[in-house]
Amino acid sequence: MKQCGAILTLLVLLGVPALGEAAVASAVPFDHFTTGFELDGMHKNVECEACHVHGVFKGTPRTCVGCHDGSNRIANSAKSPRHMMTTNACETCHTPFTSWSTVALVDHEQVQGTCQSCHNGTYANPKPPTHPPTSADCGNCHNTFSWVATAFDHAGIVDNCFSCHNGTKATGKSPKHIPTDNVCEACHSTLAWVPPTVVDHMHVLGSCSSCHNGSRATGKPANHVPTTLECNACHSTLAWKPASFDHTGITSGCFSCHNGTKATGKPANHIQSDNICEACHSTLTWNPVTVVDHMHVLGNCSTCHNGVQATGKPPGHVVTTLECNACHSTVAWKPAGFDHTGVTSGCFSCHNGTKATGKPSNHILTDNICEACHSTLAWKPATVVDHAHVLGSCSSCHNGTIATGKPNTHIQTDSSCEACHSTLVWKPANVDHAHVLGTCSSCHNGTIATGKNTGHFVTTRECDSCHGTVAWSPSTFHHTSANYPGDHRGNPPCTACHTTNAEVVPWPYPAYQPDCAGCHAADYRPGAHGNKSVSVNRDCGSSGCHRVSASSWSK
Repeated sequence: MKQCGAILTLLVLLGVPALGEAAVASAVPFDHFTTGFELDGMHKNVECEACHVHGVFKGTPRTCVGCHDGSNRIANSAKSPRHMMTTNACETCHTPFTSWSTVALVDHEQVQGTCQSCHNGTYANPKPPTHPPTSADCGNCHNTFSWVATAFDHAGIVDNCFSCHNGTKATGKSPKHIPTDNVCEACHSTLAWVPPTVVDHMHVLGSCSSCHNGSRATGKPANHVPTTLECNACHSTLAWKPASFDHTGITSGCFSCHNGTKATGKPANHIQSDNICEACHSTLTWNPVTVVDHMHVLGNCSTCHNGVQATGKPPGHVVTTLECNACHSTVAWKPAGFDHTGVTSGCFSCHNGTKATGKPSNHILTDNICEACHSTLAWKPATVVDHAHVLGSCSSCHNGTIATGKPNTHIQTDSSCEACHSTLVWKPANVDHAHVLGTCSSCHNGTIATGKNTGHFVTTRECDSCHGTVAWSPSTFHHTSANYPGDHRGNPPCTACHTTNAEVVPWPYPAYQPDCAGCHAADYRPGAHGNKSVSVNRDCGSSGCHRVSASSWSK
């Protein structure tokens, strides 16, 4: 107001026409508030002419920048060249009550440019040393009201979360967090910590049960197979099911799990069996079975071996209503052990080489009455060879290859076995000498066959010289030698001449051999012969006195 009074005084002194009492009377304190621009703060102490230059009142700016822009007639301080980039609404940050340097509040609505153009440690507070490394603008995370309570824009961030979320720079893992490495992004998204997007078990530390205990994560359900193994022994990290149980070391007790409740059990079309799964199945896979242990199969064979559940009888099978186990074992179909009990005939109806084993190619020539020779217990050895059913000659079999042939010690014969032997037994033989080859003595030598007895006439002649092939006695020897004249009608016994029981005759009077006197010299009567000596008449027959055909010495 004093400025206004001074103005009036100045006007009077300069010869300005007096305004009269009315004008002087008006030099009263002026209420600037009535202009619509209240003078407060620092403006209260500013001279009127500082704003109303040359006494111009009309058009005086009412805004801060209208005066403080450094380019109009009002000589006032303007924004420093170092002033941050803003609009010209000074009053949003500054007040007239303090100096320019004292900023009441930075209205970021009036700030232009990026955050870091101010928050660079020169104009305003920069990022502290512990701030997460980033080239993003402050406004991406912070608001203009407060640094804290940030809302970080994770757009484009795909890894290295732990560089901030380490519990120091930003929220880290809570004490209740499962044991893991520090690759946050493996499980969490940038939208929210909870719930995790997925649990990447590649980054989980510790055992499965340290989490999957029913508290931190899903544990074993009430009907889970009893086990102390870790979860990953059977389950994968992708899904609980299907499980792939590691049966290593398990050799029994399968049914305690595989009972159709805890784990897969026998299907409806399973063969009738007890519950010893491991008897047939392996721990690697259900199908195919390792082996069917028939000790654990219930019911009869045909309930499975019907051509549907298991192999049945082939088209060429023997026609029968018997159960499989009547012939076959549980180890293999072949060889079959047919129970022939009660079977006494008709073997060839099966054993014809088509339905069942027939005669081999080297079988002896026979008809097809198998039962005539073989038993129902085994083909070999044959019970007996019923020769009534054998075709061909004896030697076609008894040749030492197919059947027993002649031994090395056999007498020399042709091949007509039946000439001497019967079909019942080889010995004793009834020797038909018509089929014997060689000499009598080749057999009748006391070793192969009966030989000459102890008192037998000593001779080198063959047996058949005296004996026939029908019987030994009587012998039928006839002298044919020229040394034995006539027939000696006296029929003397052999020993009459063969005194030593030998073929060689020991002449009593060897000087006269081979004439009659060689034997009969003692019978010679010289007086009856003209007193001639025996040497003269040594050949009784030739002398004309005696005849060998006579039964006495008389002429």
